Amino acid sequence: MKAFLKEFKEFINRGSVMDMAVGVVIGGAFTAIVTSLVDNIIMPIVGMIIGGIKVDDLILTVGTAQLKYGLFLQNVLDFLIVAFVIFCVIKAMNKMTERLHPKKEEAPAEPEPVPEDIQLLTEIRDLLKK
Repeated sequence: MKAFLKEFKEFINRGSVMDMAVGVVIGGAFTAIVTSLVDNIIMPIVGMIIGGIKVDDLILTVGTAQLKYGLFLQNVLDFLIVAFVIFCVIKAMNKMTERLHPKKEEAPAEPEPVPEDIQLLTEIRDLLKK
């Protein structure tokens, strides 16, 4: 049991786990911001464009079943906006990283040294040619 707890402690203290935890927390806060953007700014504009209809209120009734396709459209739009914003943020971060840490041009790799036996055979061949 002690070995298991020690291994768990090492796992938790690894940098990647802590980075992931921070990412999850920030992702939750970021989702709330984007959801607010969609619900309070973008969807009212879309509603005005389509004639004052709230997209998430769109329902198709088939018999006794209600297909709430408006909520589905709302969720798809939320996803697309979140994905687009994350794409833009990552792209900006990559550009900033490139500016702060430009890639160094790598010097051409030196050729590997020729093994001694191959070098001796090459010298023998050259002597025989003369």
